[in-house]
Amino acid sequence: MIPWALGLYGLASLLAFGLYGFDKRRARLGGSRVPEARLHLVEFLGGWPGAWIGQRVFRHKTRKTSFRVVFWLIVLLHAAAWAAWGWSHWSVGAEA
Repeated sequence: MIPWALGLYGLASLLAFGLYGFDKRRARLGGSRVPEARLHLVEFLGGWPGAWIGQRVFRHKTRKTSFRVVFWLIVLLHAAAWAAWGWSHWSVGAEA
């Protein structure tokens, strides 16, 4: 499970980073923007690390509280899912 999950996180993170950079550029130039729902979808699909880096590199989406709340809920959801997976994986191994 781990190799494909890491691959998914890597690809989604690259996509998220690129979307943040693209959206920041469009915001500066006054063009059409990437919908917040799309940014959150990519974060949810494993791109939250790339989104977090993109927020810092591009200084983008760091002030809007409602956006940040959803972002950090997605991060917590991923952390909880990995913790649950680890708990079940290690507790099953300990019983054997």
